[in-house]
Amino acid sequence: MDELIASVTKSLGLEPDVAQQAIGTVLRFLKENAPAEAGALLEKLTGSQEAIDAAPEAGGGGGLMGALGGLMGGGGAGGLMGLAGQLQGLGLGMGDIQGLAQDIFAKGNEVIGKEQMKKIASAIPGLDQYV
Repeated sequence: MDELIASVTKSLGLEPDVAQQAIGTVLRFLKENAPAEAGALLEKLTGSQEAIDAAPEAGGGGGLMGALGGLMGGGGAGGLMGLAGQLQGLGLGMGDIQGLAQDIFAKGNEVIGKEQMKKIASAIPGLDQYV
């Protein structure tokens, strides 16, 4: 996890605690929306539960994307929009969010392999466009 936090911190220019919260927010989303597929990633990514625990509570989401996500429901594209709203609440822009997803999926490819990461992306409609 430290390596992933350092990578996100460097690539997005975030403070380490914000990077950890952003990673945890994404991991929580994956855990809730692609449970079977995400289980292998969370199991093998040391420190994933700590990152999830450090992330702000889901639900509120910030900005327009959070509001739209709330209107569209929990899973699928609405869920992605809600996730984007939460990440915007941490100060990330849309480009940052895409970079964060790419960093997390690159680490996932390392840890559990590309095929497993493809299963995670395909379990959540619309996610594959961000990776």
